[in-house]
Amino acid sequence: MHRTNRVRTLAAIGAALLLASACGGTGGAEETASGACDQAETPTLTLAAYSTPREVYGKIIPAFQEKWKAEHNDQSVIFQESYGGSTTQSQNVVNGFAADIVALSLGPDVDVIKDAGLITHDWTDTTDGGMVSTSLVVFDVRPGNPEELTDFDDLAESGVEVLTPDPASSGGARWNIVAAYGAAMRGYAGNEEGDETGAQSLLEGIFSNVTVLDKTARDSIKNFESGNGDVAVTYENEVLTAQEAGLEDEMVIPPSTVLIENPVAVVDKNAQEHCVENVAKAFVDFLHTKESKELYSTVGFLRSTDLEEARKGDGEMFPKVQDLWTVDELGGWEELDSNLFSDEGLFTQAFEAAQG
Repeated sequence: MHRTNRVRTLAAIGAALLLASACGGTGGAEETASGACDQAETPTLTLAAYSTPREVYGKIIPAFQEKWKAEHNDQSVIFQESYGGSTTQSQNVVNGFAADIVALSLGPDVDVIKDAGLITHDWTDTTDGGMVSTSLVVFDVRPGNPEELTDFDDLAESGVEVLTPDPASSGGARWNIVAAYGAAMRGYAGNEEGDETGAQSLLEGIFSNVTVLDKTARDSIKNFESGNGDVAVTYENEVLTAQEAGLEDEMVIPPSTVLIENPVAVVDKNAQEHCVENVAKAFVDFLHTKESKELYSTVGFLRSTDLEEARKGDGEMFPKVQDLWTVDELGGWEELDSNLFSDEGLFTQAFEAAQG
């Protein structure tokens, strides 16, 4: 089976495990004789999210519940939360997991749900283009960086053991691939600017050194922290979360890397069916408030949705980045999906050459 087909289909494997809990997202809504529905006294929202922002949603959700209760006659809102690989979560929703809201790693995973007819509005035509937070692709290395890993071409050196999640299930994995490819195409990572052959060779070299493809970015970090591998390619916020917990994770920001942009959207068909659309929209709006943005940065260690702000950092928690860019500067996700992840794409070929 081609790698692309695997990316499109294997992520759905876990869907059946979640279907049993999907009914909980109805919030007890009852259908009236006219076919309309009355919202339950205590509405329930089901959130399907990618793996890494669990901690910050543990703070944002209670803040929203408190605000909603104060503004809606003491009404409580219950949340059911599911966390996993972004691509897996996207496929789970398409295959029947009745999430009212999705918080995913990258836009294409939201578009899969939209293309299935479950999201009926233009989710990008909202505040911040639908993005609620950003991060960077970085390296998590051993204390003191004994392998002296500073750029993506170092990950292709013989003998370096690399951990990165599986692009069949993880949005973070695709960000990692795009980061290496984009850095090479921009003249970094030992490559000449615009040299696609060199960029493909870089990907082949890196994935020849990949020892484990975990299901999620969080699983990959846990694997690294258990003593496996020399380096984990991951989100900046994952390394900062580990450091906050007192672990020995050490971060290296490569000279050129991609700005990871994380979208959130209401799943219209599900939210309407469960009679919670107004609450779901209010929650998504809340994610764009100053209060939530502060929680994203201070609890979730996620950067600003503004590219220039993200690039310059804050001089403390978030260092300045030499060459920080977005996927739009490489033609956008549609072009990248074709160039990298199609059956004849550069990454598909590189991966097959590296690992078969």
